[in-house]
Amino acid sequence: MDTETARNIFCQDRYAALTGIEIVEAGKGYCKARLTIKDKHLNAANVVQGGAIFTLADLAFAVASNSQGQLALAINVNISFLGSKSSGTLYATATEVGKPKRLGAYDVLVTDEQGDIISRFNGMVYRKKQNFPE
Repeated sequence: MDTETARNIFCQDRYAALTGIEIVEAGKGYCKARLTIKDKHLNAANVVQGGAIFTLADLAFAVASNSQGQLALAINVNISFLGSKSSGTLYATATEVGKPKRLGAYDVLVTDEQGDIISRFNGMVYRKKQNFPE
């Protein structure tokens, strides 16, 4: 799946679109997405709310895992928050781990503009027999 196809398909991810997440780049087993931090993303401590970071990582994970055209649905995810930000831009880069079969594993790093790691997300998908709906 190329970047433009990914944008056209995943613009239907209504929650991610509501948060302002954009797909920067996509390819087979790969996606880079970004979130420009706005006031609406901040929690009571004035840093980006964990759910916003999770949503960014989850969208990159979804694009990467569905990039072969076969419907892949998350069966397990884990996120560790390693830093925080109050302004700027966050990037989530999802990469495939190994050669996926029915189960696929993915690593997603969320970083800021300087490349500092904000969170690490690991996810596993189950690949259904049907193609991803377009």
